[in-house]
Amino acid sequence: MSDQYAVIGNPIGHTKSPLIHGLFAQETQQDMAYTAIEGPLEPQDAFAATVRAFIAAGGKGMNVTAPFKLKAFAMADERSEPAELAGATNALSFKDGRIIAENFDGIGLLRDIKVNLKLPMGGTRVLVLGAGGAVRGALLPFLAAQPAELVVANRDTAKVKALVAQVVARGPLLACGYRDLETMGQFDLVVNATSASLTGELPPVPPSVFSPTGVAYELAYGKRLTPFLRLARNAGTQHVADGVGMLVEQAAEAFAWWRGVRPETRAVIDRLTVPLD
Repeated sequence: MSDQYAVIGNPIGHTKSPLIHGLFAQETQQDMAYTAIEGPLEPQDAFAATVRAFIAAGGKGMNVTAPFKLKAFAMADERSEPAELAGATNALSFKDGRIIAENFDGIGLLRDIKVNLKLPMGGTRVLVLGAGGAVRGALLPFLAAQPAELVVANRDTAKVKALVAQVVARGPLLACGYRDLETMGQFDLVVNATSASLTGELPPVPPSVFSPTGVAYELAYGKRLTPFLRLARNAGTQHVADGVGMLVEQAAEAFAWWRGVRPETRAVIDRLTVPLD
């Protein structure tokens, strides 16, 4: 029987993960099957029971999406440093009766920016909007890329300052509110990691943060030109991107973690890309 993998979430009908990992398996000639599981929301212990049933049936690993990333983190026996900082996991591996948790969101985002968008982050000014799990997962990989300055802005300044305090010793990191951005000038990279674009809203970021030669990056994908990306375009930024590359790159990281071989991602990104205009 093929090795069994899955993605679990609720709802799960929109997921691209079976397609992505199926293409990866074909490319690398891996004998594996990958399915989607709609995890139960109730009762409280139903999610853990579903995961353990998958393990008992021979499951080797799982991707985890909303709303289960915190529950998956809580039931893990081992957690990587990125998962610990994020307080959440998006990938599980099952080995020798133990559940191991990883978080590849940040490294997937960084790879998309550096490799696919060809933006070297060393010495650049980087602005990240938001203070949720996606931002938590991105901080360590971003700091490892050695930007000149990494600013994290959020509506709730107390929340973002508490987050930054956990890793400020790792590099040039600053927390602030959105109003503070009005006097900070332009950034080479502006990443929208808020949930605003999921509801068609715009985070209160001033147009002055965008650089004509920089990159505006939207974590949401398949939404075409979101209000955030439109704001960046109107401010003169020519290079805008959504999160489809991150989606595929973090999947490739999980695949390599599980299978020991990293697939090529360009063709899969191209297949899933929705034109922004």
